[in-house]
Amino acid sequence: MRVVFVHGACVADGAWWWQRTAALLAERGTSSATPALPSCGEGPRPAGHGGPGLDDDVAAVRAVLEDGDEPTVVVAHSYGGIVTAEAAAGVRSVRHLLLVSSYLPEVGQALADFGPADGPAPFLDVDAGAGTFGVRPELLVPTFLQDCDQQVQAEAPDRLARQGVAVLTQPVRAAAWQEVPSTYLVCARDLGTPASLQRGFARRAGAVVELDAGHHPFLSQPEAVRDLLLDL
Repeated sequence: MRVVFVHGACVADGAWWWQRTAALLAERGTSSATPALPSCGEGPRPAGHGGPGLDDDVAAVRAVLEDGDEPTVVVAHSYGGIVTAEAAAGVRSVRHLLLVSSYLPEVGQALADFGPADGPAPFLDVDAGAGTFGVRPELLVPTFLQDCDQQVQAEAPDRLARQGVAVLTQPVRAAAWQEVPSTYLVCARDLGTPASLQRGFARRAGAVVELDAGHHPFLSQPEAVRDLLLDL
C-alpha cells in the first residue's frame, strides 16, 4: 500500500506536515508521497492574480496518483478534500480516501460554499489587491496547533504560505468520494473547522472515526493516524 497526503490551504512543504506519520508508516513498510500544491506558491508561478488555481492543484495531485499502480490511500486534509475530490476521481490505483477535518464537495461546489456567509474566517487575511489569502501568523498556533508540541509550534509558522484567491470560487468537476470507499476522521478539538461542521461533512463519507485532536492529528497524534491507515 502507498499513502498520498494532500495538505490543506495556506501552507507549503507537505512533507514537513506529514513527516511524523510518514516515519511511522515507513517503519511498517508503507511508503508515502506529498504532492506540492501550485496555488500555495509551490511551483514556478507565484500565487495571486493570474497565478495557479484549483486546476493546477488537481493536476499536480493526479500526476502523483497516476504514477504507478500500487494500491493507494489518499489522505486529504482540510482544503485537500477539495483537490482530492477531482484529482482522485477515476484513478484505478486509489482504493480509499481518508478525509481529515476535510471538505467533501459535490460536483459544482467550491471552497467558498463551505465558508461563513458574512466574510472570511477571523483567522484568515485576504489581500484583494495581490489576489492572495493566508492564515494570520499570530492565530496559527492557538487555532490550528494548540495540541501539538513546542517543536511543531515553533517550526510551523515558517511553512505558512499565501494562496491564490481563485481557489475559493473554482468549482470541482468530480466527486471521488462518491465512487471510492471513504472514511472521515473528525478532529473533536479542532478550533479552525469545528467538530460540529466536520460531522455534517462526514455524513457524505462511508465511515466516520472521531479523535480527540486538533486540526493536525498527523502531527499531534501520529500513532493514531498510522494505525487508522494500516487498518484501511
